[in-house]
Amino acid sequence: MAALFLLYVVAEVAAVWAVSSAVGILGMLGLLIVGALFGSWLARREGARAARAFMTAARAGRSPQTEVTDGMLVGLGGLLILVPGFLSDIAGLLLLLPPSRAVVRKAWLRRVEKRMPSADRVIVVDSEVVQDDRAHPVIEGR
Repeated sequence: MAALFLLYVVAEVAAVWAVSSAVGILGMLGLLIVGALFGSWLARREGARAARAFMTAARAGRSPQTEVTDGMLVGLGGLLILVPGFLSDIAGLLLLLPPSRAVVRKAWLRRVEKRMPSADRVIVVDSEVVQDDRAHPVIEGR
């Protein structure tokens, strides 16, 4: 984990160095500030949109799985925008934009479905444990 963090720091420094070499120090600082301002505005807008979509799904009585995942990804994108650096800003902006967020959401849900123990689901009926043969809501939500 420490090696991965060190690799990230080196990549961020290299990106900042490359951008400042191309546009100068003031240009690099301006890009970082504009990226942070645009990213925070976009995070606020997409967070409100995800919250409204969650409430709509909950009121309609359907599973808000997609909306919850979108909210989680928007929160992660907003957090990445707060971390200084170009690579984190790019990753954060990709999570805040709906088309790229949809791709990440699909990959995330596929990963969750694979890791979910589908054969070991049980329910308790009258103090007796029985196997749950109902379809899983994650799979039904596709």
